[in-house]
Amino acid sequence: MTAATKNEGEVQLDLSELDKWVGKDVVFAEMWDPCNATDIRRWVQAMDYPNPLHWDEQFANSSKFGGIVAPQSFTVAMDYGHGCHPSCVGNIPGSHLIFGGEEWWFYGTPIRPGDKLTQKRRFDGYDVADTKFAGPTLFTRGDTVHHNQHGALVAKERATAIRYLVDEAKKRGMYDKEKRSPKKWSAEDLEGINKLRMDWILSNREGISPQFKAVNVGDKLPRRVIGPHSVVTFALECRAHRQNIWGTWRWNVPEGVHDPATDDAGFSEKMSYDFEARKVDPRQADGLFHGPSSGHINSDKAEEIGMGGAYGYGASMNAWFVDYISYWAGHNGFVWHSKSQFRSPAFEGDVTFLDGEIIDKIEVSPYGAPVVQIKVKQTTQTGEVILTGIAEVELPY
Repeated sequence: MTAATKNEGEVQLDLSELDKWVGKDVVFAEMWDPCNATDIRRWVQAMDYPNPLHWDEQFANSSKFGGIVAPQSFTVAMDYGHGCHPSCVGNIPGSHLIFGGEEWWFYGTPIRPGDKLTQKRRFDGYDVADTKFAGPTLFTRGDTVHHNQHGALVAKERATAIRYLVDEAKKRGMYDKEKRSPKKWSAEDLEGINKLRMDWILSNREGISPQFKAVNVGDKLPRRVIGPHSVVTFALECRAHRQNIWGTWRWNVPEGVHDPATDDAGFSEKMSYDFEARKVDPRQADGLFHGPSSGHINSDKAEEIGMGGAYGYGASMNAWFVDYISYWAGHNGFVWHSKSQFRSPAFEGDVTFLDGEIIDKIEVSPYGAPVVQIKVKQTTQTGEVILTGIAEVELPY
């Protein structure tokens, strides 16, 4: 079976290995251990989210939560596969994958140190579209449902993965190295970035929630900045996902069930894992060194898959988005639903700006409380849009 067929000179994806998994449960894996406060602190450190509720013991103890609590974005770090894995099943030779977006529904159950989540994952289906990046491109959807050790429903996620033919992406050169040389920042530039970052931190460090009746459509959220991004920050993001610590997870495939997550997805040899070798040397399945994620910090590998250099994680972009809204909403606010679309990765050397605006107020909502709807955009220093998102957020009434 080939990765693609040519019809009148056009490249086409061969999707015959995917159809049999549509609607099926997939990716049977789980973490061995509950999370702890250090896991939560590591997450907010990597996401550059200095909300003291999630790292400062004294501050958290005096809050309504009575101790360290995880941000809502941390849910994905409690999962195997960055939330993306159930959207990547079936063999497409010569292909690669990048994260395309996330949709989350939350149910009011916070994650605290000592919690252990279990997941049920399902391959929902796919669409094909022609893109400037790689021609015929596959957009696949995977669903994950998270419950805690008490059986409480914590969250549901629908992830979108983008699977594309590497040779076609390289030929088109949308993210060529020449276009993606890391930007060098002057001391004056960095001073301005750091000031903007501090202004955002101070905008609501105490976690005061705006009143629903006091906000209006058209109100802007304070601007946030993250970066400049580097291979160091990308590596921190990687290690903040608990699955990327050696020995933290296991396969738990039911007897008699075949899990496509253990099959070859069609990635190149340079971008694949050796799961047998991993049993002796865990680095062989460490995403910083091997496998489809290793291009995030290895610019040579990134070029091999049509990316012009080291680039960030889609899951991080979504975390920046959810954390941005949560910080503004304060301790008595809650993000019930969020949906993001990734337009481009965050590349090494870039900074990411987040800007939000209230676009609607809904007094009678499906969540049983009044919510505001907020639109968020992430842009680079050149104004390039890399993420768009919308969230529904409860505020005190």
